[in-house]
Amino acid sequence: MSPHGTYTTVDGRPAVRFERRLEHPVAVVWRAVSEPAGLAHWFPGDVTLDPRPGGAMRFAMGDDDTLAGEVIELDPPKRFSFLWDTDLLQLDLAPDGDGTRLTLLHVLRSEGADAAAKTAAGWHVCLDLLHGHLAGEPGAGPDGPTPEWQRRYDEYVARGVPAGAPIPGAA
Repeated sequence: MSPHGTYTTVDGRPAVRFERRLEHPVAVVWRAVSEPAGLAHWFPGDVTLDPRPGGAMRFAMGDDDTLAGEVIELDPPKRFSFLWDTDLLQLDLAPDGDGTRLTLLHVLRSEGADAAAKTAAGWHVCLDLLHGHLAGEPGAGPDGPTPEWQRRYDEYVARGVPAGAPIPGAA
């Protein structure tokens, strides 16, 4: 399984998709991807949520930038999907031997295809942080375009993933 995401479409909308194998049981990964305390270590913003379908979500992105969201589906420990502003994020977990196969799908509803490379780079960095968190490494979610993010962004552009959307926080 490649650590890189792929560009795809879902119902005619642009999307990025990742599959990662994590060396931890589904129950452990589920807590990391569905509970605010777990998300704090790898998700790009502080998350509060009402954990039920239709439940409200809030994403504090720093500098007083807050996005609203909504839980779309919560099927522990298999699927967590939600709206992040207008974009759809879906996290699917499946047992994979003694570990877990995580599939992350981000459907780009607000910015469209031009945001695919920056989104893929962001999730690549975030999923690397998730790996580290599960391995016991200290850390918090990313904060803006880091050198690691820039390197990943350049990789996705070189792979032909659509680009061109503005990059928040870029110099």
